[in-house]
Amino acid sequence: MSESMKAIVVERLGPPDVMEVRELPVPQPGPGEVRLKVEAVGINFADVLAVAGEYLTRTRLPSTPGMEFAGIVDALGEGVTGVQVGQRVAALAGRGGLAEYAISPAAALIQVPESFTAAQAAAFPVSYFTAYHGLKTLGHGKEGEWVLVQAAAGALGTASIQLAKALGMNVIAMASTEEKLHIARDLGADVTLLQDDPDRVQKVRDAAGGKGVPLILEVVGGKRFQESLDMAANRGRIIVIGNASREQANLRPVELMKRNLTVTGLWLTSLMGDQEATREAAETLTQLVASGQVTPQVGPTYPLKDSARAFQDILDRKTTGKVIIEPQR
Repeated sequence: MSESMKAIVVERLGPPDVMEVRELPVPQPGPGEVRLKVEAVGINFADVLAVAGEYLTRTRLPSTPGMEFAGIVDALGEGVTGVQVGQRVAALAGRGGLAEYAISPAAALIQVPESFTAAQAAAFPVSYFTAYHGLKTLGHGKEGEWVLVQAAAGALGTASIQLAKALGMNVIAMASTEEKLHIARDLGADVTLLQDDPDRVQKVRDAAGGKGVPLILEVVGGKRFQESLDMAANRGRIIVIGNASREQANLRPVELMKRNLTVTGLWLTSLMGDQEATREAAETLTQLVASGQVTPQVGPTYPLKDSARAFQDILDRKTTGKVIIEPQR
């Protein structure tokens, strides 16, 4: 193996074009760590925000983005057990994935089915664990209930539709184009609506029986957050997972009081520290993958040198499914 590798480096925060391909030394795993030969990196909107300096945690510079990746274990640090060299795994390492080799804490590794391709493995952890926690752990979704899924053709949206249907829920899917709504329907969405339909609030309420939606997975934020409140049924639960609009949302607590609404934030990073919730999610997802009810939706793939274009395509809403970057390509 060469002593150097190609990696994306960010030295200043900003738009995607601040990312540069550099030659760096191949990293060595420390105690409790493993090194992966990275085959695929799943790109999330959180990665875009981290490069821009707008994520929930501060981006330390210089930085190599890529919080979610999959690859072949090729070196073990001291004290690591339960994983073998040559094994394909996914990693929720938080950063460092956009490189030919990356380090991950052994505790951040996720076992993936042998049937998964590298791209599917990289597309799985963030979207499907987030969807599960939104629908069940925090959303308390029940069989037969309606759930509203925003940005339905994206990585989280496609995961949420599949998982909600597997759990026996009814899905209203919203997206920006008819092409994206077609993807949502193919995955089982019961009702689909364009997100800019002028009558979207009333149509969502009508689709859920005229009383509004019991559970909403809110990823848009900004002025659309008020619409989520308006679409919700009495005693509805709004799970805030993202802020794709990158705009400030306003919330007046008295509005929650009037209809006994609940607004709950979801951040996967902190939830992964809850071992019981993580175990429950992993068991359910493993069963659903094995039964074929859940399959990671891989979107467009890019070589490492086109990472900035991949990030910009996400910002421009040109993509569907999970965007994948392949550092070995």
